[in-house]
Amino acid sequence: MEHVIALDVGGTGMKAALVGPDGALLYETRRATGRERGADAVVAAVLDLAVELRAQGEARFGAPAAALGAAVPGIVDAERGIAVYSANLNWAHVPLRDLLSERLGGTPVALGHDVRTGGLAEGRIGAGRGADRFLFVALGTGIAGAIGIDGTIEPGAHGSAGEIGHVVVRPDGPACDCGQRGCLERLASAAAVSRAWAAACGEPDADAAGCAKAVAAGDPRASEVWQQAVDALADGLVGALTLLDPGTLIIGGGLAEAGDLLFAPLRAAVERRVTFQSVPEIVPAALGDTAGCQGAGLLAWDLLAARRQGAARPDPTADTIRAPGVAPHDRAAPDAPAVPRGSAAPAPHDPTEVTADGRTK
Repeated sequence: MEHVIALDVGGTGMKAALVGPDGALLYETRRATGRERGADAVVAAVLDLAVELRAQGEARFGAPAAALGAAVPGIVDAERGIAVYSANLNWAHVPLRDLLSERLGGTPVALGHDVRTGGLAEGRIGAGRGADRFLFVALGTGIAGAIGIDGTIEPGAHGSAGEIGHVVVRPDGPACDCGQRGCLERLASAAAVSRAWAAACGEPDADAAGCAKAVAAGDPRASEVWQQAVDALADGLVGALTLLDPGTLIIGGGLAEAGDLLFAPLRAAVERRVTFQSVPEIVPAALGDTAGCQGAGLLAWDLLAARRQGAARPDPTADTIRAPGVAPHDRAAPDAPAVPRGSAAPAPHDPTEVTADGRTK
């Protein structure tokens, strides 16, 4: 049976699967990244897991995987297959696509950004299935988004499309690590709600989940914290709706697990703010923490389809084969040198350290 390998690499853990042509997860497993041992250890763990999945595929289906898709956090050069930088994994300029392909004996590999890869899955087979234009927003430790167009994800000219978490919604707001003030993720992420609720209730270990429970219980302090986050989120989303006009707005991540406690006031807040804009259907993400893995599987199948189409109709001007949605200029750092394995060298600020389902990377 033809199948592909899917890897979703996080800060502390990795999810992996064998994926069938219909997107079904035929085998799943999870492993630690080993980031406490440094960047080289993380790269080694990723490569070892890929080899393990290849062996599983051979044992179960009588043939090795036809391709591999990998989703990684941070800054990603998808075209060149380089994991440019991740603060949580402490790596920089890792030529991960080539390392994986070499370790697997030449297996084709597609590399993608974690949130955009999760958005790809939500758009094609999850909450946005059937929508030709959608926006996926993950609310976790940070906030990031993915812009879906006709079943693919738009990466932007420099690989940073969808960074809605760094849209300024309160110019006089708190400082952000990116250098701005009042960024959306400083006000409406799970981490932001945790900070605000801890300050309001006087408990340093209080978190967003606790705030949601307090809101449900009728605590006025929690309700104020929650509404401030909802209002900031609505401001950011209305700006995105004005620019992108999506048909479906998919909200995922830790805060989305609050269900109607989040979605009811959020829909109302968006409705109050729009004037001429069309309000899309606002829905919760459907795939949970498997979105990144399922999206990585889609990247692998897309790569195979592109290669097969290219073999049937060769293009002498093309020097790379790209999965759908990966633009020729998807370069977060176009001049960055590729070096073997991982490096802890200083790198640009990494704005998107959140998983496809919105949790910490």
